[in-house]
Amino acid sequence: MSIVRQAAAILLLATALPALGGIYSYTDAEGNRVFTDRPTGQAMEEVQLKPSNSMAAQPTPAPRVVQPPKPQEATIRYQLQILSPAADEAIRNNAGSVSVTVQAEPALQPGHAYQVLLDGQPFGAPGEETTFELNNVDRGTHQLAVAVVDAQERVLQQSESLSFHLIRTSLAQRRMVNPCKKADYGVRPECPLKDKPVEKRDIPFVPFL
Repeated sequence: MSIVRQAAAILLLATALPALGGIYSYTDAEGNRVFTDRPTGQAMEEVQLKPSNSMAAQPTPAPRVVQPPKPQEATIRYQLQILSPAADEAIRNNAGSVSVTVQAEPALQPGHAYQVLLDGQPFGAPGEETTFELNNVDRGTHQLAVAVVDAQERVLQQSESLSFHLIRTSLAQRRMVNPCKKADYGVRPECPLKDKPVEKRDIPFVPFL
């Protein structure tokens, strides 16, 4: 057996049997060089193998956890219109009450509500109904609008503003039309107790004796 074949045999054994204890060599009856990993009773010599080049296994990186994308809030465009009062309408109500009706498309999404804006400021609490009753509004000209707000009362969309005129009889005018009587003071708004005339005390007449 040539030297090349012997070296190849040694390499093959080293590759195929990496977990065994050692490799041995002996010459058989025909004069051939034999390599084995199982020593027998005949004369053998242990083959010293050169350490093979090896690299430590690289650690496998942990799989990267991919976070699912957060759902984005859909952008909703509301069509808002104030049906009443009409633009530039004059409303006569001595109590200062004004009824507001809103038309909106599409319907409110969860977490959204309507908010009335009077003269640019929120009036009352947000609600999901399309009708509102405004109470004790001062007389004069006002700007009215309706907005859609979210759960934090942030304005998402707002209608166009319109003007209306509230006509209320003043307290002085009411007193002129219907003067305050003694029993009216403290009962009618135009007849406060502070304006009640001081009553004259009746002093009994005692004749001189």
